[in-house]
Amino acid sequence: QVQVVESGGGLVQPGGSLRLSCVVSGSIFSINAMGWYRQAPGEQRELVAVISSGNNPNYADSVKGRFTIVRDNAKNMAFLLMGRLKPEDTAVYYCNAQGADYGLARFNSWGQGTQVTVSS
Repeated sequence: QVQVVESGGGLVQPGGSLRLSCVVSGSIFSINAMGWYRQAPGEQRELVAVISSGNNPNYADSVKGRFTIVRDNAKNMAFLLMGRLKPEDTAVYYCNAQGADYGLARFNSWGQGTQVTVSS
């Protein structure tokens, strides 16, 4: 079984910065893509950023130039560095990990989410 845990959310003023962390643990053989998604009240969950096992990132247009996704393959971790935050970035942020466990079964696991609130 694979577990995903996020941390680092909180309240920040517009224009501020925040770093989210995600750690994946359990019976992991390999992790392919790791991604960050967010869901605002009344909205559907949307992709924020995703990074491949080869460290190739992709971003939603709304966060390009402001957010950076990085991963530490040795520690099975991913981070979302968020800068120039805007009130519309307010949402619950979820980490997603896709890969294979030691039984070579595929997994697609989600964390419980961490709240990010951008407000003055």
